[in-house]
Amino acid sequence: MGSNSSRIGDLPKNEYLKKLSGTESVSENDPFWNQLLSFSFPAPTSSTELKLLEEATISVCRSLVINNPRTGNLGALIKVFLSRTKELKLSAECQNHIFIWQTHNALFIICCLLKVFICEMSEEELQLHFTYEEKSPGSYSSDSEDLLEELLCCLMQLITDIPLLDITYEISVEAVSTMVVFLSCQLFHKEVLRQSISHKYLMRGRCLPYTSKLVKTLLYNFIRQEKPPPPGAHVLSQQSDGGGLLYGLASGVATGLWTVFTLGGVGSKAAATPELSSPLANQSLLLLLVLANLTDAADAPNPYRQAIMSFKNTQDSSPFPSSIPHAFQINFNSLYTALCEQQTSDQATLLLYTLLHQNSNVRTYMLARTDMENLVLPILEILYHVEERNSHHVYMALIILLILTEDDGFNRSIHEVILKNITWYSERVLTEISLGSLLILVVIRTIQYNMTRTRDKYLHTNCLAALANMSAQFRSLHQYAAQRIISYTCRHLRRYVYVLDKLYFPHSHCSTLQHCFSTLSDNGEELLSLTCSHILRSYASSLFSLLSKKHNKVLEQATQSLRGSLSSNDVPLPDYAQDLNVIEEVIRMMLEIINSCLTNSLHHNPNLVYALLYKRDLFEQFRTHPSFQDIMQNIDLSPFFSSRLLQAGAELSVERVLEIIKQGAVALPKDRLKKFPELKFKYVEEEQPEEFFIPYVWSLVYNSAVGLYWKPQDIQLFTMDSD
Repeated sequence: MGSNSSRIGDLPKNEYLKKLSGTESVSENDPFWNQLLSFSFPAPTSSTELKLLEEATISVCRSLVINNPRTGNLGALIKVFLSRTKELKLSAECQNHIFIWQTHNALFIICCLLKVFICEMSEEELQLHFTYEEKSPGSYSSDSEDLLEELLCCLMQLITDIPLLDITYEISVEAVSTMVVFLSCQLFHKEVLRQSISHKYLMRGRCLPYTSKLVKTLLYNFIRQEKPPPPGAHVLSQQSDGGGLLYGLASGVATGLWTVFTLGGVGSKAAATPELSSPLANQSLLLLLVLANLTDAADAPNPYRQAIMSFKNTQDSSPFPSSIPHAFQINFNSLYTALCEQQTSDQATLLLYTLLHQNSNVRTYMLARTDMENLVLPILEILYHVEERNSHHVYMALIILLILTEDDGFNRSIHEVILKNITWYSERVLTEISLGSLLILVVIRTIQYNMTRTRDKYLHTNCLAALANMSAQFRSLHQYAAQRIISYTCRHLRRYVYVLDKLYFPHSHCSTLQHCFSTLSDNGEELLSLTCSHILRSYASSLFSLLSKKHNKVLEQATQSLRGSLSSNDVPLPDYAQDLNVIEEVIRMMLEIINSCLTNSLHHNPNLVYALLYKRDLFEQFRTHPSFQDIMQNIDLSPFFSSRLLQAGAELSVERVLEIIKQGAVALPKDRLKKFPELKFKYVEEEQPEEFFIPYVWSLVYNSAVGLYWKPQDIQLFTMDSD
C-alpha cells in the first residue's frame, strides 16, 4: 500500500481492517496482530474529526458484527490486549515505549468497535459476541469464557495499578473512555435502565473488589488535573508534512501495512477549554459520575455510590465501621482545592453537589474550612451569569448554596469574610462587601431573573429557601444588599396591587396605574413618577378594604385554574390572575425573611432598618392585608424609629440617621417584636432522583467527553438540541 498520503475515506479498503472484519478467523498468536497494531496518529478530539473517523470505519464495524460470530476475531483481539496488559506495569517501569504504544492501539480499536456494537445491537446480542468459544466455531455456550467481564476487570486494573507516566497517559485515558463506552447503552434507551449488563458485571462478581480502588483513583485523577505529555513524549515524532498522520512505525514492521491518511485540518478543536486541559481528569470525572448514578441492582445497592458516600479524610485515624463496604481515604485538602478551581464545568459542580449531599465527612470538613470564599465565590459566579449557563448547572449551584445554608455556622461565618473589588459583579462597583451580603445580592438577582424570564417555581422556591436559612444570622448587611432585599419585596407588593386591579376591574384601563408599573426599572428599585406612587398608595389602601373578604376566593379560583380543575364552562382566568399565587408566595417569604432578620439581629443591621424606613409608605398599605397583617405588624417599626428621628431634628445626614437607628435598636423593648417560628429549610432529593440525574450525567458525557462521538439521531435518553 506504500506510504503515500490518502483520504480518510479509504480506510474501509484497508487490507488489515478488512481482514479483521472479514470471514477468515485470525488466531490470537498470528503475527497479523503486531502488524495491525503498529500505527500511530494523534487521537481525534473534535466532533468533526470523530464523525469523519466513525463514518469511514462504520462499514468495517458492521462487517465485523456480521462475521464475528463465525470468526471470533473480536475475541481474539481482546485476548491479545489482555495478554499484553499482564506485562504493562513492567513495561512502564522499563520504559518499553513500543509495547505500551501497541497495547494502547489495541484498546483504541476495541473501544471504537465496542461503541458501534453497543449502538447497533441489543445487550443479549452483545454478550454473545463476547462469549465466543474457539473450540466450537459459531456456537455459544453458557459455560464459555466471558471476555466482557474479563475485559472490564482488566480495564479497572489498568486504571488503578498502572503508574501515570508520559508513556502511559494515553492508554490510561483510553481505558477510562472504554469503560464509559461500555456503560453507554443507557444513551440508546428512553427509560432509565434498572437492569443491564452494567449491573451484571460492575455490581457483583469479579469487578466488585475493585470498587473502592477505582473510585479513589478516579477522584485523584480529577484532583491532580494531569496534563497530557508534550508531543515530544510520544513514541515517534510525527511527520511534519501531513498534519496529524497515520503512518507506519518502521520499515520491516509496518511500512506499507497502513494507508496513510490525514486527520488534522478537518475542523480541529480550538484551544482547549479550562476543564479539558486535562483529558484524563475530565474523562475520569465523567466516568465517576456515571458510576455514582447507576441505579441500584435488584439485590444490591450501587457499590460506587456507597464508596462515594463513605470515604474519609487521610487525616482521620478513626476506624471504619464494619458495616461500611468499599471504604477508603483521600486527601480532603487536595479535593477541596480541586473543587474550588474547577467549578466552571457542569461536571465539577455536579461532583461538589454529590459529595456535599451524600458524604457527611466531606460536608463536615468543608463547613469547617476558614476559606469558604474560595468555594462559594465560583458558585455565586455561576448564578450571576445565569443567562450563559444551562438550567441544570444553575440548579446544582443553587442547591449547593441551599445545602451550605442549612448550617448556622456557615451562615454566621460568611458575614465575617470581607471581599474587595468583585470584578464580575457589574450592576454596581463593590469595593468592599462581606461574602454574606454578596450571596444575598446574587440570589436575589437570580430570583428576579427567574421571575421575569424562565418563571420556574422550583428555582425561585430554592432561592428563597436559601435566603430564609440565612436570615436569622444576617450581620452588618451592606447597604446595597439591604436596599435590594427591601426594593425586591416592594416590587412584588406593587405588582400584587396591579394584579388585583386587573383581576377585579379588567375593563377599568387604569392608565396611571399601568404607567406606574411600566416605569419600573429592571432592578425594580424605584417608581419614576411620584404622582403614580401617590396614587398607588391611596389606591392600594382602598382596594384592600374593598376586597379583603373576596381575597381568599380569588386565590382559590387562581389555584384551581393552575391545577386545571375548572370545568369547561368556566371562563379561564387570565395569566395575571394565575400569577397571584406565585406573587403572594414570594411576598410572604420575603416578609418572613425580613422579619427573621429583625427579630434575631436588629441591632446588627441598621442598613436594613434604614431601607425599610425609606419604603415605609408602601409597607404601611399592607398592614391590614389578610395574608400579611400578622407579620406586617412586626415589620412596621416606622412609628418607633420615626419619633426618634423627628426628635433629632431635620436634614439629618445618612451617617446620623444610621447612628440613631443603632441607638433605637438597643432601646427597642424586647417584647415589641413577636417571635415567629424559625425559618429553616432542608434540601431533600425528590423520589426517583435518577430520572433527573442519569439523563443529565449522560448529556455531560455526550457534550464533554474527549475522543468520543455518538450520532445525535441515535440518542434516545434525552432530547437533542437542534443544530
